Amino acid sequence: MASPRHPMPASPSMKMEDERRRESDDEDMKPLMTEMESTKNPREIPMGNAPDLGFVGRTISNNPEFFAQAAKFAFCFFGLQASYLTWGYMQELIMTTSFEPTERVPTGKFPSAAFCVFSNRFLAVIVAMIAVKIRHGSIFSNNSAPLWAFTPCALSNTMSSWSQYASLKYVSFPVQTVFKSSKIIPVMMMGKLLKGTSYPIGQYIEALLITVGVAIFSIASKTPKEDNTTNLVGLILLLMYVFFDSFTAQWQDKIYQQYGKKNVDPYQMMLGVNTSAICITTAGLIITGDLPIVWEFLAANPVVLKYNIITAITSASGQLCIFYTIKEFGPIVFTIIMTTRQLISICISSVVFAHPISLKAFCGAALVFSVIFYQIRRKYNSKSQRDGGGGGQG
Repeated sequence: MASPRHPMPASPSMKMEDERRRESDDEDMKPLMTEMESTKNPREIPMGNAPDLGFVGRTISNNPEFFAQAAKFAFCFFGLQASYLTWGYMQELIMTTSFEPTERVPTGKFPSAAFCVFSNRFLAVIVAMIAVKIRHGSIFSNNSAPLWAFTPCALSNTMSSWSQYASLKYVSFPVQTVFKSSKIIPVMMMGKLLKGTSYPIGQYIEALLITVGVAIFSIASKTPKEDNTTNLVGLILLLMYVFFDSFTAQWQDKIYQQYGKKNVDPYQMMLGVNTSAICITTAGLIITGDLPIVWEFLAANPVVLKYNIITAITSASGQLCIFYTIKEFGPIVFTIIMTTRQLISICISSVVFAHPISLKAFCGAALVFSVIFYQIRRKYNSKSQRDGGGGGQG
């Protein structure tokens, strides 16, 4: 009796032929052909460079984390640029434009820088409350630092913001923008005063070069028609801004050190500072009697209220973008983005508001930003060496 025939095992060539046949049957269901397969099915080659599309698809699928980080960086970059470029433009528009005059404001200029600060703080408090409630489950009960601890920096933050708005009546926006870059020496001195922090001599030299660049820019930007008294008032306001802003940053860092960074997150800091600040600005508006004046002015110029709302929204969104950027990429990348924003702000202000920038002023600004980028590069190289040598995380 003949033994039963068993099916012969399929050879590798037969398996490959079967796979090719199944691929041919299912070819219409393939979303993307590889470069080798596309030569077998010419009718599936799209117009243009099909190999390039295949390469891009494979690159994205092979590097999902890289493209996710690139998307986050793009969100941070454009979020910060859109927020603070819009904020800076609206800030200058409010304080320098001549609107419809009123009985109490015959000049037509917006009468109260304090109200601009109030509107920014009002929305920031609402946003901070929502963020803290979502993150911690309650608004104030889980805060380790008491509200009074934020009062000194809230007062200084209010004064710095007021000085910044008020200075635009006396100096141009480019002068103010570059002047902000001269805060390094005051910040270092304030750190020495409040916390006893010491700094290497190289950082003092860098700060001095930035201050020289600011002086060159400010002097070169001055026109012969400008009144010396007006320039002096503007200079005093800018010095007030630098002093109070330097105090704010160092006091906030002191709060982090005193109560612990794990116990006070940026959203709680935002809530504490803005809660105290809105109490201060409200009291200031009542004491100075600005509220009825502003009310009358806004009634005659409702567009100014819209400008204030836009400024408040972009100020709050900018703060949230700052927290997210530092969390995801660290302070070095954040500094690069904000330095780029300062350069773009000067260019936009010069074009829109016709602020001329002479060659000398440009050289002064170039000196300032060259030192800033040198600092960024130095900090980046130092961080890279520490991470590479010590095995730290990036």
